[in-house]
Amino acid sequence: MDVLQYPAEIQTCVRERRRSCQSIGLVPTMGALHDGHLSLVAAARAECDVVITTIFVNPTQFGPDEDFEQYPRRLEIDLELCQSAGTDLVFAPTVGDMYFSDSNTTVHVSGVSQVLEGASRPSHFDGVTTVVAKLFNITQPDRAYFGQKDYQQQLVIRRMVRDLNWPLEVVTCPIVREPDGLAVSSRNRFLSSREREQALILNRTLVRARNRAVDGQSSPVQIQAEMSRQLLFADGVELDYSLVVDPETLQPAGDDHQTAVALVAARVGRTRLIDNQILTFAG
Repeated sequence: MDVLQYPAEIQTCVRERRRSCQSIGLVPTMGALHDGHLSLVAAARAECDVVITTIFVNPTQFGPDEDFEQYPRRLEIDLELCQSAGTDLVFAPTVGDMYFSDSNTTVHVSGVSQVLEGASRPSHFDGVTTVVAKLFNITQPDRAYFGQKDYQQQLVIRRMVRDLNWPLEVVTCPIVREPDGLAVSSRNRFLSSREREQALILNRTLVRARNRAVDGQSSPVQIQAEMSRQLLFADGVELDYSLVVDPETLQPAGDDHQTAVALVAARVGRTRLIDNQILTFAG
């Protein structure tokens, strides 16, 4: 496994691999790797000749009151995990390698980036789309792998790829969960044992929503109302949003929807968690 810091280095490696007609799979991460990230590497390994994992804590997607400085950085451990998971190339640039001091270019995706996470974190998705666009340009992948847990993020990136005619496939991989059902996240480490137990209500609420959709007796509006009731009165949970929406537009799902996505965001203690569940309605 090669570890590279500079964009020109990774571009040279990619050109060499492409001359051999090898396919490129990209797994963009901010490090602090966990089983969710490693599942993306495994998916890329199964489908591509060359797997590139990027490790870069991107400052432009953090708001002024968010945890950029506190975000865990453990490069040596991450590199060991990348190697054991089957990564071929790790791209681990610095902020100075990725952004010129006088950089003035931002990639903005309207619509789906401006609701939910985008409403409470106005600059977040511009930071995401800009850095992902740069990573796509640097690594030129055939496929790029993202997790379903960050549902809105993968949707925004899909829309960017479509609108800009990038010749690559965005692959969304299933949520990886702890044995107790909590969605794997780098932020879980900030939960106390009591907060972790309180956080389990998020997945339990989503499982109940999935079952209510399958039984065919509840509409999207009814399921959303029930989810909100459960979470608003849950011990230790400060609800941000709990919604059932169209999986492509993120607008409220109506009674004619056969498929929707239930999305939740909440703070448990000082830790903000997100989770989601695809809903398939009977009939």
